[in-house]
Amino acid sequence: MNYLITGAGSGIGKAIANLLSLQNHTCFLLGRNKSHLKDTLASLKKGDHQIFIADITNDDMMQNLITNNTTLILDGIIANAGIGGENNFGENDRWQQIINTNLTGTYNTIQYFLPALKKSKNNFKQIIITSSVLARLGVANYSAYCASKAGLLGLMRSMAVEYAPQNILVNAICPGWVNTDMAQLGLQSIADGIGISKEVFYDIAMQSVPLKKMSEPQEIANLVQYLLFQTSITGQAIDINGGAIMNS
Repeated sequence: MNYLITGAGSGIGKAIANLLSLQNHTCFLLGRNKSHLKDTLASLKKGDHQIFIADITNDDMMQNLITNNTTLILDGIIANAGIGGENNFGENDRWQQIINTNLTGTYNTIQYFLPALKKSKNNFKQIIITSSVLARLGVANYSAYCASKAGLLGLMRSMAVEYAPQNILVNAICPGWVNTDMAQLGLQSIADGIGISKEVFYDIAMQSVPLKKMSEPQEIANLVQYLLFQTSITGQAIDINGGAIMNS
């Protein structure tokens, strides 16, 4: 089967690609950083994998990808690309950048590649969106990130209803702390902001996680794998965060 994975150059996206390639699926790796994508490609089990270099916020780049790959057929879209960090109102506010990438970029990615997904001969097709535990929690100075990730859950539910008649299942995953470069940078940034070491802030952060640990990217990939090969779950946000959020 063929799967598009955005944000495939590192972290969760790279782990998903590795797991799918081990099962002899073909991965189309989309991201902005050619070097990182090549590293992911080199780590995969041999196959007909390809890299797509594009910024999901750039309509021209995305349209060119579609124009140059008119024969592409996908069985699933894993919309994983995103950025994090703080935003603060004012001249250098990152609000629009974060919203454009995490929310609008995800919407556009799915829309651009939806025709390729509809070409699949599988009875059921899959769209999986990477949201976040911060879709459910508020964090000071992370208004854009929290809003964008919460917005993805609304997007997911709307698409799940819209595409169900075509047997396209749409779900989201909500990871908590995951041991990625982005998370490590986030830990350092917050620690620096409050004047403590990253190690001390890590211990503070884990106090709100019952299992007292970060997840590993491979664990998130395992959940994505499960969702890709089931036919009864749609319109759901699946929490994977060490127990930080427990919905009744």
